[in-house]
Amino acid sequence: MMAGRGGSAVAGGSAPHIPVLGGPAIELLNIHDGGVYVDGTFGAGGYTRAILAKANCTVIGIDRDQTAVALGAGLVEDAKGRLTLIEDRFSNLDAVVRSANKDKVDGVVLDLGVSSMQLDTAERGFSFRLDGPLDMRMSDEDEGISAADVINAASERDLANIIFMLGEERQSRGIARAIVKARAQARIDTTRALADIVASVVRSRPGDIHPATRTFQALRIYVNDELGELVVALEAAERVLKPGGRLVVVSFHSLEDRIVKTFLADRGETRGGSRHAPEIETRALTFRILTKRPVIAEDSEIERNPRARSAKLRAAERTDADARPGVPVGLMPQLPSFDDVMRGR
Repeated sequence: MMAGRGGSAVAGGSAPHIPVLGGPAIELLNIHDGGVYVDGTFGAGGYTRAILAKANCTVIGIDRDQTAVALGAGLVEDAKGRLTLIEDRFSNLDAVVRSANKDKVDGVVLDLGVSSMQLDTAERGFSFRLDGPLDMRMSDEDEGISAADVINAASERDLANIIFMLGEERQSRGIARAIVKARAQARIDTTRALADIVASVVRSRPGDIHPATRTFQALRIYVNDELGELVVALEAAERVLKPGGRLVVVSFHSLEDRIVKTFLADRGETRGGSRHAPEIETRALTFRILTKRPVIAEDSEIERNPRARSAKLRAAERTDADARPGVPVGLMPQLPSFDDVMRGR
């Protein structure tokens, strides 16, 4: 899986990159003069450039990757005071907005996943195409556990569950068994070593995705707690958006899309009773859903960028109701904790 916020150009470069579903995303943000917008996944700056070009507005850009923030310095300079770029997690977006001396914002856009800048850097350990250390952390390299930590410490059962739930890999048990067998001989520390182990279990035919794709995806999502970050970010967006403000989320994974869909349904649908059931207590709706069905890429965009095939965009408009505490029950899959994984249970 890869989100569309990477590209050949970096922030401040001469060849701006248009993210996957960038056109519909910008349209649904309803950008206007004087507005304040949060690009929660700055990456190579594709959304931020498009927002700044659309109107005389300001953008608060957020990225947990210090490399992306450093490369964004040129765009900050070009924006002449209209862009504030901060290294942080998008789950902290309401605190980031306050730190930028703003109270409420007119729009929040989140483009989930890993950027091309990260995939194309072997040292980051995201890609099986490039041999490098098995890392996968989006933040500073000393923060949190790495993919190598997980691969070499987790029990066979936890490995299988992580790979199955987050990678939707049907052969997760066989892969976990092969990993445990291989690490008994030598620690698994490189992307190529892991990819070779997975390829020994998952057979593929010409034209299929690489056998290690789903396993690498699962590890990246787990190491960076991407689903947990998303849930907290959705709550933060609900708090920080002003009435009429827009939330736009582009996801590339079915679990991500299900979380966004379920959260917005919980906040934006009226559920009444029936003649066979008691009246359900109604709560004020905090969002008006703008996309009854997810927006997907057109064939022309998929032809230019095959990764767009899995992209789904959902959008909603904030009402004037107070933000609600808590999230729907069962929103997150039940995954082993980092502590349990590192203990090998």
